[in-house]
Amino acid sequence: MMNLKKQIPNILTLGNMFCGTLATVFAIKGDFVTTALLVAIGIGFDFFDGFAARILNVQGELGKQLDSLADMVTSGVVPGLVMMQLLINVFNSDAVGSFGVDDFAKTESNFPYIGLLLTLFAGYRLAKFNIDERQSDSFIGLPTPAMSLFVVSLPLIGEFATEPFFIELVYNKFFLITVTLVLSFVMVSELPLFSLKFKNYALKGNIIKYLFLLVSILLLIIVKVVAVPLIILVYILLSVFNNLKKQKV
Repeated sequence: MMNLKKQIPNILTLGNMFCGTLATVFAIKGDFVTTALLVAIGIGFDFFDGFAARILNVQGELGKQLDSLADMVTSGVVPGLVMMQLLINVFNSDAVGSFGVDDFAKTESNFPYIGLLLTLFAGYRLAKFNIDERQSDSFIGLPTPAMSLFVVSLPLIGEFATEPFFIELVYNKFFLITVTLVLSFVMVSELPLFSLKFKNYALKGNIIKYLFLLVSILLLIIVKVVAVPLIILVYILLSVFNNLKKQKV
C-alpha cells in the first residue's frame, strides 16, 4: 500500500506525458482543437501530480525529474510543432488555411523552423528549473505550461475568433516570429513571476493572485478563446507590477 501511495503522483505525471505524446501526433496532423484539449488535460495532470505529492508527502527526486520529462513533451515539443505549423502556413501561400503532414513538403522556406526555438528554450528552462532552489514558492522566468497554453491557443483564435483583427494577427508571420522570440526569452529570463499556489486563502498576501483569477474569468467570459494569450500577458504584467511594488517597500 505504501508503494502504491508513492506512485500516485508519478502515475499522474505519466498521464501528462501520455497527453503530450498524443498531442504531438495531432499537432503534426494539424488537428489543433484536439491538440489544445490534450495539452490542457496534460497541464491539469501536471498541477495535480504536485498537489498529490504534497498531500501524500511523497515528494522525491524521481518525481521531480519525471515531471520535467513530461513537461518537455506537453509544454516543449508540442508548442514548438504548433508554432512551426503556423509558420509553414503563413510562409506558404499554397497552404493557407491548411495544416497537416503534407504541408511540410509544400514550403521551401526554412523560416518555419524558428518555431522550434520554443522547444529548445523550454528544455533549457526545465533543466534550469531543476537545479534552481529559488523557485520553490514562485517562478523565475515564464513556466513552460503557460508558454504552451499561449501557443496552442493561437490556431484556435484563427479558427474560432469572430474579430478579424485577432484572426489576421495570428496569421501574420512577423507576429508569430516575434511571439516565438519573446516567449523563448521570457522562459529563461530572470523575471520573477508569482505562483498560484496558496499557503492560505486570506486576502492579505494573496491579493495579486485573486486579482489575476478575477481578470482571467472576466476575459474568458468576454473574449472566449482570445482570452488565453491575454491571460498569460496579464500574468506577466501583474508579476512585473508586483515586483516593482515589492522594490518600493
